[in-house]
Amino acid sequence: MCVTRLNFYTLLLFFSLPLFAAPDEPILLPPDVAFKVAAHAVSSEQVDVSWQIAPGYYLYQAKFHLTAQPAQVQLGKFDFPPAESKQDENFGEMLVYHKNVTLTVPVINPTQQSSFQLLVSYQGCAEAGVCYPPQKKTLDVTLPAALPAKANPLSQLSNGLQGLKASFAKPELLPAEQAFQFFSAVKNPTTLHLNWLLADGYYLYREKIKLTLNSQSMQLGAYEVPRGTPKHDEAFGDVEIFHNELSFDVPLLRTGSEAEAVSLTVSYQGCADRGVCYPPMEKTVQLDLPALSSKTTAAPLSEQDQIVKSLHQDSLGLSLLTFLGFGILLSLTPCVFPMVPILSGIIIGQGKNISTGKAFGLSLSYVLATALTYTVFGVLAALFGSNLQATFQQPWVIGLFSGIFVALAFSMFGFYHLELPTFLRAKLHQSSDKHRDGSYLGAAMMGSLSSLIVGPCVAAPLAGALIYIGKTGDVVLGGSALFMMGFGMGTPLLLIGASAGKLLPRAGHWLNAINPVFGVIMLGVALWMLDRILPAPLMMVLWAMLLVIPAIYLSAIDPLPHPSSGWRKLWKGLGVMMLVYGVILLIGVSLGNTNPLQPLQGTLSASYAAGEKKTGLTFIRIKSLAELQQQLQAASEKKQPVMLDFYADWCISCKEMEAYTFTNAKVKQKLDQFVLLQADVTANTAEDQALLKQFNLVGPPAILFFGTDRQEQAQYRVIGYQEAETFLAGIANFGTKSP
Repeated sequence: MCVTRLNFYTLLLFFSLPLFAAPDEPILLPPDVAFKVAAHAVSSEQVDVSWQIAPGYYLYQAKFHLTAQPAQVQLGKFDFPPAESKQDENFGEMLVYHKNVTLTVPVINPTQQSSFQLLVSYQGCAEAGVCYPPQKKTLDVTLPAALPAKANPLSQLSNGLQGLKASFAKPELLPAEQAFQFFSAVKNPTTLHLNWLLADGYYLYREKIKLTLNSQSMQLGAYEVPRGTPKHDEAFGDVEIFHNELSFDVPLLRTGSEAEAVSLTVSYQGCADRGVCYPPMEKTVQLDLPALSSKTTAAPLSEQDQIVKSLHQDSLGLSLLTFLGFGILLSLTPCVFPMVPILSGIIIGQGKNISTGKAFGLSLSYVLATALTYTVFGVLAALFGSNLQATFQQPWVIGLFSGIFVALAFSMFGFYHLELPTFLRAKLHQSSDKHRDGSYLGAAMMGSLSSLIVGPCVAAPLAGALIYIGKTGDVVLGGSALFMMGFGMGTPLLLIGASAGKLLPRAGHWLNAINPVFGVIMLGVALWMLDRILPAPLMMVLWAMLLVIPAIYLSAIDPLPHPSSGWRKLWKGLGVMMLVYGVILLIGVSLGNTNPLQPLQGTLSASYAAGEKKTGLTFIRIKSLAELQQQLQAASEKKQPVMLDFYADWCISCKEMEAYTFTNAKVKQKLDQFVLLQADVTANTAEDQALLKQFNLVGPPAILFFGTDRQEQAQYRVIGYQEAETFLAGIANFGTKSP
């Protein structure tokens, strides 16, 4: 047992340091935590004095001073263990100790004192450049009884056996509070700093660390627990653990600027290396947050985190209007375009006498079913953490749905007619009026299926809503926001329905010609979906066929009769264009190109002639958290930042990023110093799901950035497609110190 007396001025200096430190400076540990000192009597003639030094701190060799009380006990001359040389800003060239140091001190005790007090003085610093004042401790030392000068041989043997037994006995386990020392501090008005000091021989589970902030006016921002050492645990499987120390920052999303006291609950669990595990531990700490001054800038947030914050802060009406606007903007993305011919085909299939009201009703049924299905599956994904987007992108699902569109297309070509059996049509007719003939139900079913198969890609609003639902469990607000976004995405479809009755002719040969046109469009939708599961060269051939064959029907290679109407010439010109582009696609695939939008890329262009073929980025593929950790460690050793791209073959926005953003010269120049990693989650395996869950991602596309400290810089996250200029603007300040 040792008694510690802490100098009052040391305490005063330590607790006043945060008042003068800049908000972004590291939090200093208390001196007793940074330098743990203890004394142990090895025998009646020797005492070991040891210091356990926290990571990032060191002690000066020249600053050790030891004296004993009372005067009857004296200390002999002792030697210092080897030390490291350091050029110190305060004292010049000095010898220092890191991690730990033990001094073996002889004890001269002629009066056979059973105990004495050891006065210890020492001084150390933090690597951050802040030095502590000299520390003085008084340690109580109990000396074992000295052996008599002439001991009985049997007694010596007995004592030896007792000592041998004691040497094999395992020391008692430390109390949980000593084995896992937890500290928390307010780093600045928008950031908390958490720190664990772990005793030697003990470790902490990364997966068991959970944080809960008890506050109505703020919430925890996106934080990342540092990577630990991989370990296969008999109880928990593959885990990551920490020895010695763990520390990280946690951002706060504050809605008010006034000072506030908050309560933070921290849960964690650890074990001793010998195989004994402690039960889960929980600590609740009270933290006083200072007011946000005009000079204080809130921690930068990613786009999805800003959306999460708005859901917490805004009124219900404002949130719903905001997400309706998000949906209208998303309706302009390529992921929604395939729904246009689907709905148009449904309206055209009603015949020549369809009214505006009936067309709008069909569109409304389609859009409402799309939004409702999208909402239900979005809420389920948020609550249960499943990647339903990937579930409905399985090859057999895509193949089945594409087959339906091919069947619909051939029906429009007149090869056959798709009708319900007679007895079903009779029952539907009996239960309907002249405006409701069962087609509303069909439109709704088609809309529900479309939302799953050709629905929107992951974007920041979707990610924000799902993160909000997952964290709060508020399915009412989160689900309402998703519904409004889905409804907003269907706005163009409602416009089609509202105008269909006026734009479509009532009778004539035009209706006979429009069906094959929509048949070709349906085939285009089928190919658009098959592009996710079929090889790129085969897709180039199929796109060429879709252009060349209809071009023949448009008389692209037949001479025009004389005289010919303007419409006849227009259709022939369109057929010639389709034929030419189809032939170009065939030439391109024969040259090894796979992009149908740029079939001759790198072959006839001037850039190719100059040896500047336009290519994208080259990524290192990873498949697991362990591989990611290895790559982050290697990049950290080389002082390189890391970009991690989440990709899938069925992700349209991912392919847009590859084709347009990652081929931009400025983007490639900006990312030249980055280690570029890519996680292909096409197969949606258990490892893929673990990677997505690790970073709380709904699915691809998502791009994450890591600093040289291996920590993700969450404010730079990219969710969804971004064009080159937007992407560059978002990461322009990466690597600079945040305000």
